Amino acid sequence: MANTTKAAELMGRALALGAAARRRTPPNPWVGCVIARDGVIVGEGATEEPGGAHAEVVALAAAGERARGATAFVTLEPCSHHGRTGPCADALLASGIGRVVVALEDPDPQVRGRGLDRLRDAGVEVEVGLGAAEATRSLAPYLQHRTTGRASCLLKTATSLDGRVAAADGTSQWITGAEARADAHELRADSQAIVIGSGTALADRPALTVRGAAGPSHRAPLRVLLDGRGRVPADGPLFDAGLAPTLVLTTARAPGPVLDAWRAAGAKVEIIEAASDGAGVDPAAALGLLGRDGVLQAMVEGGSTLHGALIAADLVDHLVAYVSGAVLGADGRAAFGWSGPRTLEDAPRLELLDARRIGTDVRLDYVPPREQSRTGSGSS
Repeated sequence: MANTTKAAELMGRALALGAAARRRTPPNPWVGCVIARDGVIVGEGATEEPGGAHAEVVALAAAGERARGATAFVTLEPCSHHGRTGPCADALLASGIGRVVVALEDPDPQVRGRGLDRLRDAGVEVEVGLGAAEATRSLAPYLQHRTTGRASCLLKTATSLDGRVAAADGTSQWITGAEARADAHELRADSQAIVIGSGTALADRPALTVRGAAGPSHRAPLRVLLDGRGRVPADGPLFDAGLAPTLVLTTARAPGPVLDAWRAAGAKVEIIEAASDGAGVDPAAALGLLGRDGVLQAMVEGGSTLHGALIAADLVDHLVAYVSGAVLGADGRAAFGWSGPRTLEDAPRLELLDARRIGTDVRLDYVPPREQSRTGSGSS
């Protein structure tokens, strides 16, 4: 029992190291590694920025000769292929490591068990599964991206107690308090893209930047506007290239002069498939394009029409709802702008991961049922 407890403690340390690197590693996974001899840590590390050393290499450098015969605790399968850096599995073998404990197999098609096989074939003892539930929660956006090819969709909404995102006159600032808004900026910092629809862009003229978030980050999240008909003018903070880059995803329905104006303002413009109703951008195509460009997590902030489309299309991987004590009534704007199912039996069901108080508000974290079995309980 003591050895099992110590191993869990060492993997927990590796998980903490990986989580602390989350904002600097994408599109690579945030991995932690601890090297221990007789239960004592002799080296540790986390993945560096893209092009930098992976967690195993950092930990091995810290351990030096003490790595020979030691045990490496790694949160994700060591890679076995050449990319910007050499294979981590080979680095572990060259160090003389005696045992490798891995939380998760890497679903990346370039890895997918090959790193584990490389170690086993060389005579290294390999164990997989310690800390798997925690690693799956931490790495959920990466795992989703590598499994499906699309960006993981984090939908964030801030609502009144009766599920409204704006009052009858259209005002929405501020439904929630300062603490909840600060927490939402932490979610932005965890994401590689922040996505809004044209209605939100027109109503709020947002900057979509990260403000006040803690922790490392090597770049500002990409600001993504979904505007299938060319409704949003190329001005305001969203098109200020000095704040952060902007990508506009639109359709063939957008007028040429509008496309030219977006590009002249410094935005990148991509024409993709239209939604099935022809009124906007197909959300699955948008997430697929972002995934292709290396976005692991896309945080969708609005508006209600876009939120509804994502729910209806079963594309939401994680929903965070900040709920305030305000009551806005039947004339307020609903959080999810879609007609919805005709019966309760047909209603989409999300499962609760976590509920906690933030200032005067409540944060509720939900995932689809298919995700619940994969991620388990707890907050991300």
